[in-house]
Amino acid sequence: QVQLVESGGGLVQAGGSLRLSCAASGTICSINYMGWYRQAPGKQRELVAGIINGGIPNYADSVKCRFTISRDNVKNTVYLQMNRLKPEDTAVYYCKSVMNDESYWGQGTQVTVSS
Repeated sequence: QVQLVESGGGLVQAGGSLRLSCAASGTICSINYMGWYRQAPGKQRELVAGIINGGIPNYADSVKCRFTISRDNVKNTVYLQMNRLKPEDTAVYYCKSVMNDESYWGQGTQVTVSS
């Protein structure tokens, strides 16, 4: 069974940094997309950053030049380096991947930025 496991969330002060990781495991024949989304209380889930095979990463305007998405294709892992965090970045962050032509979500990891 294919699954995504996230790690790296936590509590950080404004201006600080966190690095999220999302590892895919199971019988994986192909990974066409990996990305990060977030959902704040009372708000809809939104794209933070995503990267398709051979493509250029895309970012939400609110995180450009602060967050960086990267992939390790050997480890089937996607990372999100978050710098200069702001209180409005507080949310549950979810990893999403299209593997074996199906979409999968991770369980989510809480990121809280204090002012």
